[in-house]
Order: sequence, then C-alpha cells, then structure tokens
Amino acid sequence: MSGHSKWHNIQKTKGAQDAKRAAAFTKIAKEMIVAVKEGGGSIDPANNSRLATVITKAKAANMPNDNIKRVLERAAGAGSGENYESINYEGYGPGGVAVIVETMTDNRNRTAGSVRHHFDKYGGNLGANGCVSWSFDKKGVLVIDNEDGDLDEDTVMMDAMDCGADDFEPDEDCFTIYTTPDDFNAVADAMSAKGYQFASAQIEMVPQNYVKLSEADAANMEKMLDLFEDDDDVQNVWHNWDN
Repeated sequence: MSGHSKWHNIQKTKGAQDAKRAAAFTKIAKEMIVAVKEGGGSIDPANNSRLATVITKAKAANMPNDNIKRVLERAAGAGSGENYESINYEGYGPGGVAVIVETMTDNRNRTAGSVRHHFDKYGGNLGANGCVSWSFDKKGVLVIDNEDGDLDEDTVMMDAMDCGADDFEPDEDCFTIYTTPDDFNAVADAMSAKGYQFASAQIEMVPQNYVKLSEADAANMEKMLDLFEDDDDVQNVWHNWDN
C-alpha cells in the first residue's frame, strides 16, 4: 500500500492544526456523544467498541483525560439535549478528485446546504450516495511518528504484525499500520501495551488509487478542504488527491 499522504498533510500544517486544537476536540467530543448513544448509553469502552475507537483517536490527538472524562459524563447524563446523527456525503472535487465527507449534525438541512455549497464554490460537485465510496477501503489506521529516527523499522513492523496488523507502511518520518475496522481496537491496545504512542489513530476511508492535479485545481482543492475543515458539522473528509 502506498501513496497515503495524510500524515504528511498533518505535518505541513502543524501550526495551523495546533491553533485549531479546540475545534478538533469539539469534533471528537461529538463523536463520543454519538458513540455513547449508539452503545446504549454505555461509557465503558470495554463494552462499547465504537467508544473505544473514539477514545483511542482522542488520546492520539492529545485530548486531555479530564476533557474525555467530562464529555463521557455529559454524554451519559439524561436529557443532555444533544441529538446528533451521522450522515455521509460523496462527490467530486476539482479535477475529478473523489471526496467523502463525514458529518455529525443536529440539523440535516443546514448540513446538506453547507456541504453542497463547499463543493460548488471551488469547482466540485455533490454526488449521489455510493458515487465514490466504492473506490475507498475502510481501514483502521495507526500512525507512529518517527521524525527523530529513534525507532527501528523492522522492530516496529514485527511488533505490528504480532499485534494483528494487516499491513505496514514505512516512510521517512513515520510508520503507518493498517488494520481491519474490527481489529482496530485490539491492535491499538496491543501496540500501546508495547509502549508505542500514536500521532494519529482512527478508522479511515483509504483510497484505492490517487489523482494528480494541475496547479490551479490543487489550489482550489486546498480551499475546498479548508471550507470543510472549518465547518463545525464536518468530522472528516477523505479524498484521493495525491498531494
């Protein structure tokens, strides 16, 4: 597996990411609330696998334990009034890039209008459900930072495979571990038990192939992604732009 450039995108915009940390925590909190609701109100990750996945993601994003605890207490509180639903949208960005937008919203009409606007503004278009998702694979993705070169590639790879990983992708400054969605929590826990920390850890839609863009289309794609990132209803955006 190659061409997965999400980690590099994160690295390039690290300053901007730090500035938006509060917004990122808010989005993760929303995922926790939905996970608790769909898990029958359970705030025990041992009995709620979706919640366990979100907590792993939160810890990789350096969300403080106190924040996590407060969100779980709020999610478990009766009549919290927070009634979010998950809705995915699919479409095409500039140059025909395949785009999947994952949202959580308490007002689907507002969200649908915003998503359509974001696509249209920079030359993309919102499509029908299923128009691009067939070209992505749903995978657990664990990224381990190795910018300092302290970790041995063979050791990390063997540990990952021993822990049940499906695939391992080394890069200059990081290692990416892929799992099935069902195995994600077990592999993350096993790697954590071996002392590894994650720079990123979540279930992702990984593209099967990638698209190169012209300079003009690439600039518009960047602007479109910025719109999605700044939208409070948008949780994740997956695409096959090879940047």
